[in-house]
Parts: sequence; structure tokens; C-alpha cells
Amino acid sequence: MAAAAPERATLSPSTRPSPGLSASLNALADTLAPGGPLRACINLGNPILAHRRADGSVGGVSVDLATELARRIGRPLQTVVVEAAGTSVETVRADGADVGFFAIDPLRGQGIGFTGPYVLIEGAWLVREDSPLRDGAEVDRAAHRVVVGRGSAYDLYLTRELKAATILRAATSPTVVDTFLAEGAEVAAGVRQQLEADAARWGGLRLLPGHFMVIRQAMGLPAGRGPAAAAALADFVEEMKASGFVAEALRRHGIDGAAVAPAGGRP
Repeated sequence: MAAAAPERATLSPSTRPSPGLSASLNALADTLAPGGPLRACINLGNPILAHRRADGSVGGVSVDLATELARRIGRPLQTVVVEAAGTSVETVRADGADVGFFAIDPLRGQGIGFTGPYVLIEGAWLVREDSPLRDGAEVDRAAHRVVVGRGSAYDLYLTRELKAATILRAATSPTVVDTFLAEGAEVAAGVRQQLEADAARWGGLRLLPGHFMVIRQAMGLPAGRGPAAAAALADFVEEMKASGFVAEALRRHGIDGAAVAPAGGRP
């Protein structure tokens, strides 16, 4: 896919890189990006982390992190843009990209080495305004059909957790509410911010209180790159949180549906 021109983050004095980590990353440049450019898979299915601009380029927190990582290893950034989480997982697993941005899930750990999380995102329920449902505890019933984005963290989690309700899968996370309405389903599940935006767009919809899961969003690389590369990438994510880089990126992009993950938190 064609490379997009990413937004380059501006580093304040509080977000200056650690010389030791930068040296470690630079020494692993050929392992992290063996083909030359650092190929970062950017999933547009999660609006909290990435979006497409009017000029066709991509931006967002994940793009900022990829840009900074590429700078640290002295390589140009090449974005590999996909529309769904499942596609992003398969792209990195098949070595079609050097790094990606994923929700941590046991099923995704096969073939991908995860860092600790850098942001936490709430998964929420959405129903019609006239729905009798008032609480998330009422969702898992045989009469209910729950729409999720195919291959998303919500899909993987709810496939394990829902015992009575039926799961319907939309093509991507951004099309969940459209599918929910078209199918006449009882519940939609997804990123709280996306559901709130869709509720405002369509009208006659409301979110149930609370959340059904908190997603731990992490970076990852093909498992075959080895433990040294995985450890260096994990340390990079920890520094990006501790330095304020992730918090600044969330503010810069106007994101209020995510929180910076606490320090540590290896998968």
C-alpha cells in the first residue's frame, strides 16, 4: 500500500528520549525493520487511535508512536493502512508489517509479541432508546442479538463470555451501528467513543451505563523478530507513557475515550 505522510509529534523537554533506550533501539534497527523502512500497520477501525485526514493521509496516536519509533531507529516510516483489527493482526502475523497496534487478547498472542498496554479503552453497549434493557447484566439472554466488529477485541472477548445471546458480526468496527440498525438487532457493542458518535449521528439510541470490558491497547511485532526486539519495543512503549508522550498525543488529537495505561503492565 502507498505510504502516507504521518503527523510528526513535537517533543517537549519532558518527553525527550532516553539515550540508553535510543541506542538499544538503533542497534536493533535491522531486526525491527529488516526491509529498510519501518512498516507500521495502522488500523482505521478504532477511531480513538487512528483516522484518515481529508487529504488521504493518516493520523492519530498510533501514527505518532510509529513516527517516533521510526525516528529512534533512523528509518523512514511506511504506513500499511487497514480497515479492521483482524486484518491488522493477520498483516503483522504474516510479516506484512514490522509493527502494529492491537488490543491484547490471548488468541492474538499466536505469532505476535505484545508490549504492555499504552492506552486503556472502554467497551460499551448501545441500544435503541425504547429498548427495555437498562443494564449490561441484562444483555446475555437468548432473545438478544449483539452486533460486534468482526475480529475486534470485542468480538474475541464476547465470543468467550456471552453464553446465551447470539453474536452478529459487522464487517468492521465502524460499521457496527449501521449493521445493528439494518439487522434490527437488540444490542451493539464497541468502542464507547464510536458508539457515542453514532448515537449522535442517528438519534434514538442510548448507551447502557458502565462498560463490559476495558481494552488494553498495545504495540506488537512478529514473534520471529526475537526476544531482544520484543523487549526493546516494550521498553519504548513504557518510556512513551512515562515521558508524557502518549498523554500529549491523546490531547493533541482530541481523544477523550481513552486513558494512558499505568506503568508496567506487560501482557
